[in-house]
Amino acid sequence: MERPTSANPLLILAMDQRDSFAKLFGTEEADATTAQVQQMRTAKSLVYRGVAAVADQVEGAQIGVLTDEEYGPDVLTQAKADGRVLAYPVEKSGQKLFDLEYGDQTPEHVARWGPDYVKVLVRMNPEDDPAGTQDQLDRLKALSALLHEQSLPFLFELLVPASDAQLASVGGDSTAYDRDVRPGLVVQVIEAVQAAGVEPTLWKIEGLETTEAAQQIVAAAHAGGRDADCIVLGRDAPQATLDHWLQVAAGVDGFVGFAIGRSIWKEPLEQYLEDGDEPTFLRTVGQNYLHYVRTYLAAR
Repeated sequence: MERPTSANPLLILAMDQRDSFAKLFGTEEADATTAQVQQMRTAKSLVYRGVAAVADQVEGAQIGVLTDEEYGPDVLTQAKADGRVLAYPVEKSGQKLFDLEYGDQTPEHVARWGPDYVKVLVRMNPEDDPAGTQDQLDRLKALSALLHEQSLPFLFELLVPASDAQLASVGGDSTAYDRDVRPGLVVQVIEAVQAAGVEPTLWKIEGLETTEAAQQIVAAAHAGGRDADCIVLGRDAPQATLDHWLQVAAGVDGFVGFAIGRSIWKEPLEQYLEDGDEPTFLRTVGQNYLHYVRTYLAAR
């Protein structure tokens, strides 16, 4: 794996959803039957096939895949065989506070798949309960130390959901929160994470409305001479919104790619579950991925 750069970005197909993915199949993760699990595994394999079919049209970038072992084991195996950059999640799905899916067995699970990045998803806001935040930071520090000991790159997905007071401060306007409030909160959280001894290799950041906000967040990631970069995530945004986020990020040094999931495959999957039209599903997924690849590359 080559380190991603502005000139050779990492463009990740994200499909590590578990809790929310099960809901698309009319079940809960804990309640899924053997047949439903197999159906979900088949669906994730089809999503990957849709992107693999257009891989030869991606030039000047690295294709990455982020998926889980619960519903994506075949994708993990195939993507590795295909030479894709592989990212593997270790957090429990659908939790408000970060915890490890496999606890003390995490190193064994990571070693089994041999990913290029170990990924966590963390929800954190400066207004959160301090005790809960500290619990998260303690777990993240232990994981960060483990990964650095093993020279495993650490992909840190940071979500900063608005508190009621923060949203009220912009009249309940979520776009205004994203533009005017969230960037400063992201910087505060990055600083707190760093101060706790947690050192990501890549920060996976929610889309930003302005170049200035993206520059501010890169500066926080680089604080103290840190050798860390950022990628932008999709957050199931509509295409026009996500195009804007990609265009903002691609033009800022220190952003080196994206990780997009549901915006690529959710609607095609819902249609496929209704009509069973596999060729259309594969074609649409591939076209959606290429759209975001071309949007990002054109904006650099």
